[in-house]
Amino acid sequence: MKHILICTALSPVLLFTSCTAPAGPNTQRGAATGALLGAGAGAIIGHQSGRTLEGAALGAGAGGATGAIIGNEQDKRQYGY
Repeated sequence: MKHILICTALSPVLLFTSCTAPAGPNTQRGAATGALLGAGAGAIIGHQSGRTLEGAALGAGAGGATGAIIGNEQDKRQYGY
């Protein structure tokens, strides 16, 4: 079960990693902020079902991916990628 959890948490990182252009500052900030907020929310939600760590890991993965997408769009608008 823990292997599935780790793979689920790391898959957004691998999915949104690109070789074409470096991530801009908004992408990096968005991913970090989203991961922190997602981990907090996931831990709170997971605590209700007795799975705090699993909820935090899933929340961090989902929040980080969402934050990176939003930050990337901001970088595109700002820098014209």
